[in-house]
Amino acid sequence: MKLSDLLKFDSIVIQCHDNPDADAIGSGFALYSYFSEKGKKVRFIYSGKKTISKSNLEFLIEVLKIPIEYEPSNIGNPDLLLTCDCQYGESNVTMFDAKNIAIIDHHQVAPGKKLPKLCEIRSGIGCCCTVIWDMMRKEKYQPGPEVSSAMYYGLFTDTNSLSELFHPLDKDMLEEIYVDQALLRRLNGMNISLEEAKIAGIALLGVEYHQDHNYAILEAQPCDPNILGLISDFFLSVDSVNVCLVFSVLDYGIKYSVRSDYAEVRADELAAYISEHIGSGGGHINKAGGFIQNELLTQEYKKYAECTEKEKTAVITSILRQRMHDYFTSVDVIYAGKTKVPTRGMKEYVKMPIKQGYAIPKDFLPIGTKIMVRTLEGDLYLTVQEDTVIMIGIRGEVYPSTQTVFKKNYKKLKGKYDLALEYSPTIKITSTTETIDLVPVAHLCVSTGGNHILAKPLKRRAKVFTKWLKNDYLNGEVGDYIAMKASDPDDVYIIGKDLFKESYELVKK
Repeated sequence: MKLSDLLKFDSIVIQCHDNPDADAIGSGFALYSYFSEKGKKVRFIYSGKKTISKSNLEFLIEVLKIPIEYEPSNIGNPDLLLTCDCQYGESNVTMFDAKNIAIIDHHQVAPGKKLPKLCEIRSGIGCCCTVIWDMMRKEKYQPGPEVSSAMYYGLFTDTNSLSELFHPLDKDMLEEIYVDQALLRRLNGMNISLEEAKIAGIALLGVEYHQDHNYAILEAQPCDPNILGLISDFFLSVDSVNVCLVFSVLDYGIKYSVRSDYAEVRADELAAYISEHIGSGGGHINKAGGFIQNELLTQEYKKYAECTEKEKTAVITSILRQRMHDYFTSVDVIYAGKTKVPTRGMKEYVKMPIKQGYAIPKDFLPIGTKIMVRTLEGDLYLTVQEDTVIMIGIRGEVYPSTQTVFKKNYKKLKGKYDLALEYSPTIKITSTTETIDLVPVAHLCVSTGGNHILAKPLKRRAKVFTKWLKNDYLNGEVGDYIAMKASDPDDVYIIGKDLFKESYELVKK
């Protein structure tokens, strides 16, 4: 769906979820401004049992003159009801009637949920403001400074002060959008109330420590997500704690924060594991977080669906405790060059002659330039060298290589590389604000079949510290492939099962 698709409606009511947060307010404000400038009759509302009372949100609304209204009962019968940062029909948004319904959101969709034809839901993006910012960018619409500041603050708070920032679009908005820094400092100065400070203290008293793997689980009363980050940051400083999970049970789901200072546990990966099938999670290597949706939790766990309101917290604690236990006990950690990987059961494969992309950075950047390649999988930092090659795989995955390796395993083809990707990778020069789209400067190549490997599917999860990525690991799920170069048993790595089936074929002997 495009924003311009909604311009056919004259009267539009924009509704965010009950008890709105900064992301909901910033999202609605951006949409209100867009449709107002297009000459539409617009209202921006929220409903529910409570009105906005947090001091930082009241200040945000007052200073930026955000036209949000509390509407408990009646919106008339507008041409369009557009819900943002929520999905029409969910438990956290009051139901109103309208001639047409549209949705813009960044949360997961519950299996079997019926959605209106007009919807733009991008699960996994850090905040709804980013979704709207990208939709506006595609319409060549530039939001004003007040709207931009509100959208920035929505991203800032929904990603726990940017510590849970993981999608490349979130990072793009962070770098490109305007923010009133004085306003942001003022908002940060009123982000924690005395009541929330007490909540943090109570949570620390109720810590659950698991000595076998040095991790802690803490429950906090309902509070701003930033409080969860504050608690987890503090408790990670305890000498015997390497990993910390802090969660809070809200009316519409569970918000949680993850911290790790342990090389074998990436906070972003653990956050994603905790929310698998029941929400979304991610962030940085050391700081991450996520959200678990009530609807998904109810479908996944019968005991949660059947529990009373009084039993809810105990059941959620039990589920999170089990997921943390499974995460630590169901994985093998492999260090390339140190851990001997048994070759029993492995078969020999060769890379198929599949067309993919490559770029030679020295062709368009000076040698020695420090760059960051932004991809859907994360940011890759490189320094342009004489022999640097940037490879683009068949799924848009980006990885560095050298001219020597390239010439040995690939053949150049005529024509430009062109592949429709969920997120098109970009090169950012770290010393400036210049951005270069990677796809237009890429060329076509094909594997020559020289890359022989030994591989077999994983029967348990695995983390592999490779020869070329010693301070981080590749994560492999059951069914993914553990692989090694046929000529070098110490060069061990993980290949995703879908990518493996599309890229490799069995060597016939």
